[in-house]
Amino acid sequence: MKFGGTSVKDAGALQNVASIVMARGGKKPLVVLSAGAGVTDTLISIARRAAETDTKSALEYLSHLRERQFTTAKTLLEDEYRHNVLQAFTQQFEELEMLIKGVSILQELTPRVLDHFMSFGEQWSCLLFEQKLLQEGHNAEWVDSREVMITDDDYTKSTPQFDITENRSRQYIFPIIQKNHIVVTQGFIGSTQQGITTTLGRGGSDYTAAILGSFLDAEEIQIWTDVSGVLTANPTIVPDARPVREMTFNEAAELAYFGAKVLHPSTILPAIKKKIPVRVLNSHQPDDDGTLITANNTQPTTGILPNGDNVVKSIAHRSGITIIRIQSTRMLMAHGFLAKVFEIFAKYKKSVDVIATSEVGISLTIDDRTGLDNIVKELDEIADVHVDPDKAVFSIVGENMKKAHGVAGRVFTALGTAGINVELISHGGSEINLTFVIKEEQVKRALLALHDEFFTQRKIHSDKESQ
Repeated sequence: MKFGGTSVKDAGALQNVASIVMARGGKKPLVVLSAGAGVTDTLISIARRAAETDTKSALEYLSHLRERQFTTAKTLLEDEYRHNVLQAFTQQFEELEMLIKGVSILQELTPRVLDHFMSFGEQWSCLLFEQKLLQEGHNAEWVDSREVMITDDDYTKSTPQFDITENRSRQYIFPIIQKNHIVVTQGFIGSTQQGITTTLGRGGSDYTAAILGSFLDAEEIQIWTDVSGVLTANPTIVPDARPVREMTFNEAAELAYFGAKVLHPSTILPAIKKKIPVRVLNSHQPDDDGTLITANNTQPTTGILPNGDNVVKSIAHRSGITIIRIQSTRMLMAHGFLAKVFEIFAKYKKSVDVIATSEVGISLTIDDRTGLDNIVKELDEIADVHVDPDKAVFSIVGENMKKAHGVAGRVFTALGTAGINVELISHGGSEINLTFVIKEEQVKRALLALHDEFFTQRKIHSDKESQ
């Protein structure tokens, strides 16, 4: 059971999580906790202010964090359970003060030191939660994830060493589970074999839950967040977006990659390999069914689901996309041209998302412009290059979509009716998604048009109506 930042943000939220674990955790739950909402961002800000020698500001931010954690402990816990927590907090905040002063003196913030700064939020959540469960009369033990999640030393985005981590999981966690005790551990945090603190990068807490769940042969991996499952679209843009009750691992991975924020793409890979169901649930509405993600596809291929929906499960999008258009007559009937292009992108460790080709041109997208000037300079030596920023990539996702009739037609008819011009299309690379690129300024109109077409059937007939 993994709980995200909003689920553990304060005393009330932690009380709610304790109630969920006690009611729905079964006999042997393993609870993975994130840092409270905003805590990691604040720790990063503190570290960067220290590196800029803004020590006074860094210490002020730290003071606010300290007050927040101490207030949570005093509200959540009774005296006998509060004492140990406050004592640990005191030592940890003293350590952070020393870190701030050290970074400020050196005027340097290395990834290794930043990882150490970022590791405290999850520790605070676990300290509080373990004592809350003990206070409620439950057998609970906190296992420091740094004893279990062993990674490489690629700080801020470390990769787990799976063989060692599996052995450590069985060594440190399995005996506690066998005693029917509740195990509490940090998400996102690991360590090298030498014991140096690391972090797993974006989506790290979900990834931790999936890895440990797979190694311990869990019956189910639950991701508790602040929405009732994977939704049909971004609810901040589409107010009537609704949860998808069931989807496959492949569908969830595609959605996560193309912008759905509930899951990170790498998060569910360990579950996929072990075919362990993943359930996405809402800690604020724990009785909601959420979304069940499984290995098997139970969806028909007729294009229509039993509830009347199309085979489309959800619509994901990601903004901040740049199209790079590469044109050269040297491509015509030549071999090796594409290899040269992608060698340049590989040289600068730049991943490409969407690709379309013609006889004399390639159009592709990237979502990070870092190093783009150098890439364009090298591409200019073999082709004419045009950079087109401020785009958004959309992905229409649904298992068996390729076998269903008329899905692409409905997509582009809806977009055309709403006055949306599609600039790049990719279809056929996967049987379960149709991907296209539009102007970033048209995201809202496009998303509303497509959601109405596939989920509410409330058609949009003009730009004016859609706005």
